Amino acid sequence: MPGNNMSSLIQKIARQAYVTFKSAGSSASNFKVFLENQDLLGSLLTEIRAIDLRLAPRKRKTSSKGLDNSPPVTYMHICETDTFSMGVFLLKSGASIPLHDHPGMNGMLKVLYGKVSIRCFDKLDKPPDAEIETHFEPPLLPCQRDALRRSVLGTVSVFTEESGPCILSPHKDNLHQIDALDGPAAFLDILAPPYDPDDGRDCHYYQVLQPISESVDRKPGEMWLLEIPQPADFWCGGEPYPGPEIKSHISQLASVTLWK
Repeated sequence: MPGNNMSSLIQKIARQAYVTFKSAGSSASNFKVFLENQDLLGSLLTEIRAIDLRLAPRKRKTSSKGLDNSPPVTYMHICETDTFSMGVFLLKSGASIPLHDHPGMNGMLKVLYGKVSIRCFDKLDKPPDAEIETHFEPPLLPCQRDALRRSVLGTVSVFTEESGPCILSPHKDNLHQIDALDGPAAFLDILAPPYDPDDGRDCHYYQVLQPISESVDRKPGEMWLLEIPQPADFWCGGEPYPGPEIKSHISQLASVTLWK
């Protein structure tokens, strides 16, 4: 359709994100459709660059950290539906988004400029209390026992604007830490469904703990994570989004075939 050829790349991404995550389901047939749609969404994300969102790569600031009270990370909101949310995170040079989770959520992250390291974890079953006391000295406080989780270190990768998207699912690579390397960085972030504390999808932060001894049945890469409050040195500010507007009623546009 000619009108569709005129739509912006970010509009196409929003429409395909709606189609992709609206089709997510537990049945085998739905999952096959979901994977096909996710591949299409990944192809669109691979194409996008900062210029498509009217973003200019930021330069490393030389001012003293002690004089800079601005947030280490800012967020540009693009759009949100019941199915997904989409926005841009901008990280200062050396900034990190601490290890956190996405409960029951899928996600796709595409670097727009700069370079980031992403370290992903898979959460395992909660360990028994006896095992917790055995491995840590001093022992964890009673209030910390319920906050301890076993996990497995999954992927550790470096992404640039030339990379494809980083993908997370409810059960694979769902926890991650993101670090800006060698200067400022920005990435487009899609989460489906969006965070919603009232529906059990709140963001939790974690700290990696080192046990004093290893269990004989510990698997390679297995680690311990302690749920913690949001780190005091991390906060996220807001910025206006300068890019192409996403048309309303994405669900009505989702049936339009995507043409590249």
